[in-house]
Amino acid sequence: MTAPDDGGEGSLFDHLVELRARMLRAIAGVLLVLVALLPFTSQLYTWVALPLVSRLPAGQQMIAMNPAGAFFAPIKLAFLVAVFIAAPWLLYQAWAFIAPGLYKREKRLALPLLTSAVALFYAGCAFAYFLVLPMVFNFLLHFKPDIVAITPDINAYLEFVLVIFLAFGISFELPVALVILVLLGWVTPAQLKEWRGYAIVGIFVVAAVITPPDVVSQLLLAIPMIGLYEAGIIAARAVAPKTDAAAGDSAGSGG
Repeated sequence: MTAPDDGGEGSLFDHLVELRARMLRAIAGVLLVLVALLPFTSQLYTWVALPLVSRLPAGQQMIAMNPAGAFFAPIKLAFLVAVFIAAPWLLYQAWAFIAPGLYKREKRLALPLLTSAVALFYAGCAFAYFLVLPMVFNFLLHFKPDIVAITPDINAYLEFVLVIFLAFGISFELPVALVILVLLGWVTPAQLKEWRGYAIVGIFVVAAVITPPDVVSQLLLAIPMIGLYEAGIIAARAVAPKTDAAAGDSAGSGG
């Protein structure tokens, strides 16, 4: 009786030590990237502010509502960019910790899902920066009253942009979420196809809730999500168990 208990305690202790080591490596990776970015905090903020600043009338610029804002906003942005850049390293540390406990099929599916999740999040943020933010600011500046001068606070602007980035980055994970639901057996590809109409309505509701209150950003989030929903159905069919895939095909042909 004593040996199994000691073995269990030893195994738990080994896992905790491994978890601590992986967390320290993850933190060290983020700090290393952050140190490399610190000399470029001003350039980073200028780059993030470009979609708005480039559309302001001549002579208008951003302001800091409190004296420390001009210092802390770029530092906060540098830290977030460091986490963004180090995301593959962070996921690798998580993968290295959980992979030994997975079966071969789980490993074969988990790694592509993690890679796809990172790529889709990056794609969502890039879509938001290069397309959504310019169109949103064009819309907002075009319809503002002429007597209103826009002088945005740098902290308020950063929070606004971060909300947009998170909204689009997380929303672009929709195909991965659908594939996981199918792998867990909670839904089938046939059900996802059958629920397409409800999904489209739900997508527009979600877009209206998590984006700023303007039509442009809501449409720019909802339309890609509809396409991603269709991509999720296709990917789910590829990874679904054969019985589910066959059932989905027969249900589709019957319909």
